[in-house]
Formats: sequence, C-alpha cells, structure tokens
Amino acid sequence: MTEVGAGATAEAAVGAAQSSSESAARRLPRVRGFAEWPGGGSPKEEGKALRRRVPRGEHALLDLDADRPDAVAAVEESSLGRLPELTPIRVGRMAATPFAFLRGSAGLMAYDLARTPMTRIRAQICGDAHAANFGLYGDPRGGLIIDLNDFDETLYGPWEWDLKRLATSLVLAGREAGADEDRCRKAARDAVGAYRRTMRLLARLPVLDAWNAIADEELVSHTDAHDLLGTLERVAEKARANTSGRFAAKSTEPTEDGGRRFVDAPPVLRRVPDAEAAAVAASLESYVTTLSEDRHPLLARHTVHDVAFRVVGTGSVGTRSYVVLLLDHRGESLVLQVKEARPSVLVPHLVTAGFEAPEAEHEGRRVVLGQKRMQVVSDVLLGWTTVAGLPFQVRQFRNRKGSVDPAALAADQIDDYARMTGALLARAHSHSADPRLVSGYCGKNDELDEAIATFAVTYADRTEADHSALVTAVRAGRIAAEVGV
Repeated sequence: MTEVGAGATAEAAVGAAQSSSESAARRLPRVRGFAEWPGGGSPKEEGKALRRRVPRGEHALLDLDADRPDAVAAVEESSLGRLPELTPIRVGRMAATPFAFLRGSAGLMAYDLARTPMTRIRAQICGDAHAANFGLYGDPRGGLIIDLNDFDETLYGPWEWDLKRLATSLVLAGREAGADEDRCRKAARDAVGAYRRTMRLLARLPVLDAWNAIADEELVSHTDAHDLLGTLERVAEKARANTSGRFAAKSTEPTEDGGRRFVDAPPVLRRVPDAEAAAVAASLESYVTTLSEDRHPLLARHTVHDVAFRVVGTGSVGTRSYVVLLLDHRGESLVLQVKEARPSVLVPHLVTAGFEAPEAEHEGRRVVLGQKRMQVVSDVLLGWTTVAGLPFQVRQFRNRKGSVDPAALAADQIDDYARMTGALLARAHSHSADPRLVSGYCGKNDELDEAIATFAVTYADRTEADHSALVTAVRAGRIAAEVGV
C-alpha cells in the first residue's frame, strides 16, 4: 500500500488512496462470470469471429456415428437404475408417437449432438428443451409466468444443443398436429429466428434490464404470436385452478383424527409402507436447510400428514417420485413433490464433445441451481434433500402449472408457439452466456435459422425411424411396454 508522509496534503492522501483502490480493483481475481476491470475486447466481435471457425451454415449437418446405439438399446440403457416395475409404462409412453419418443430420449440425441459443429460457447442449458417443456406456473404474488419448466438434465453446456432439440421437437409436434412439411420447417426456422432476435434485443439492453426481463404476455407480442393468445388464455385459466388444494381434494380422504391421507389410484398414485413414508417425511428436515431462512416460518406452520408415490412424466417414469401432503391450522393443503434427481444423461456426451463435466456435489442441488440460473422467477420452495442415500429435488406440486400441448395446436399456431419458445430459451440462456457474444455469432440474417431448420427436419426423420424401431421391438416382445397408462 502507498505510504503517505506526515507532511502530505489532504489532496495527496486522497489521491494515494484512490490509486491504491484502483490498483486493488485491477488485481481482482478473474472468476467465471466476473470480468477483470477495466474490460478489454468486444464480446460481439468475438462472437462474429467465431463464424470463421464454425460457419453458421454448418449447423445443418448431421453425421450419424457408425457406433451409434440402436433406438431400442438406447431405451434399455436409459432404463437402468429405474424401478423395473415402472419401465414398461415409460416404454409405452415413448412408443406412442415420434414426438413422445424424442421426449424420452434426451441421452440418445445428446450422443448425436456431441458429433455436430459447436461454437464452444457454453451456457446453463435445460438439456431437454423440447417444445412440451415450456409452460405456465405461479409466482409468489399470484401471477402466472411463462417459461421453461423442466430441468432434470440441466448442466453447463453448448447452447446449440438446447436450440436444436427445441427445433426438432417442433417439427415432430407439427407433424403430429397435422401441419404440412413447409409449416413444420417454418416452425423450426421461426424458433431459431426468435432466439436470435431476442438474444440481440437482450444484448442491447442495460444489463439489469436484460437480466430481469420477465417472460409474460408482453413476450407474446414481442414474438408476434397473436394467434396463440386464445390458447394461452385457456391454458392460464386452467392453470389458476391447478393447485395443491384441488389435487388434495381429489386425491385424499379424511381420517378419523381430522387429518387427510392419499387414496390409492394405481398405477399412477399409490400409498407406500410406513417406513418408506417416514424416511421421506424425515428428509424434509434437511430439505428446509436448502431454503432461504425467510421460508422456514412458512413451512413450520404446516404439518406432514401423508406420503404417497406418484408416477410422473415421460422421461422421468421409473424414477422415484413422492407427493407429501401438508396441512395448515385450517386444514388447507400444501403438497410437495420429492422427486429423485438422477445424473444428467448429457454428462458422458459432454465429455465426448471435449467439455469439462465436473461431478455434481448433489444431483438435486444441480437441478435446483440450474433451474434458478435459467428462470427469472422460480418456485419459492425449491430445494433438495436425500432419501435412503439417493438425491432428490423438492418443489411445490401443482403450483398453478399449465402447459400447451404443441402436438395438439392448430396448424396455424405451431409457428407462433415456436417463436414464443425460441424467445424464452434465449432469455434463459442469457443469464449465463453473455448475450452480446451469442448474438455476435448468430448475426442479423437468417443463415443460422435456415441451417438449424434443415438439421431439425433431418433429425425429425431420424427420430421417426427410431420410434418405428421401438414400436417394432414392442410388437415382437423384445421390450415390454404398457400402453395407454
């Protein structure tokens, strides 16, 4: 530190202190996401420079590996570690349609994406950003937010993987909805275009404004998705009624002591042995420590009354998932979901692609922190715990959740939905990847849009072939499936 002599003036002392402070600032350690001062270079220009190494048109390429596992082997491998009695339900759901197959095969697609061109720009990615993993949910003030809503596979990885998975899913959903090929391709192209334009918009905004950009009805206007407004309004109306209280009213019955308990509804909902229920209930004690302390009084005013096992999702079927019924002093219900958190299926493929993939400290923690990094507003009771040595995430169940089934949209709405989800994905990525860098690479023209649309159509064809192989295997008895559950 600069010394100031006894005869120094006040001005000299102030100047010396400022100099010392500035020197200390320049010596700040560089950590990811925290730039040294003063900054050098231009993220936008760095993004533009990446086009020379990875031309945007190359994102159209799909070069399938000769060692690629066949579809049935991939499904069987992804079932390892799941509850064996539930895997036929998962297979049956995946066999329903090509879009459903894609929903359950994030690992297989990651195998293929690891062999495609990449800029090496990384972001916190969803890892499973298909078109059905966007939806509505409640914020703490009673409003509804539109955003990504599934983070089981989240990790720090290539932003292109999310965008290509979204584009492919839109082609498959469009085909299932009866849209023609031109409209399906347009949906994929529009999703990428909306992603690119939204990233450019966020790059221009003051950082705090971009960071806090809320995904709400204004986003629909921004993405010119006006034809979707009626559908979103209907979904929102249902979402507002989709609460813990309503679920508990349908799924529980009163007990003699004035409480409530779950009612068996196999195979989706079933009661569990007392010891298993006790282990889940006891895990909530460590879960509470993962929450902000201001949430503790909220949970302390509820009492655990029952625990049940509940089958969820398509890709998640076969994992351990519980619902926990809590009641307040008035008998009002709060239901928590305690859902097993398995390692992200993307991890081995991230390593294949040459990226570092550190081992997660706790898989539930990985999911929760990934979700918070991607959403502007997250569930206030989002946390994690451990049950019988296995990691779990914990969240509110039926927190005014609502979703659009992209495969059930009218043909003239699929491209509107594509633009909305593309914009949502860009905003989610912008929290961890500098939008100036990504926008610099994506550019102003539609070269990237066309390239990824081409990839999406090609990969949708591949997925249809994979789905057909699974259906054939089910019919031949090679793999068990329980259809219609």
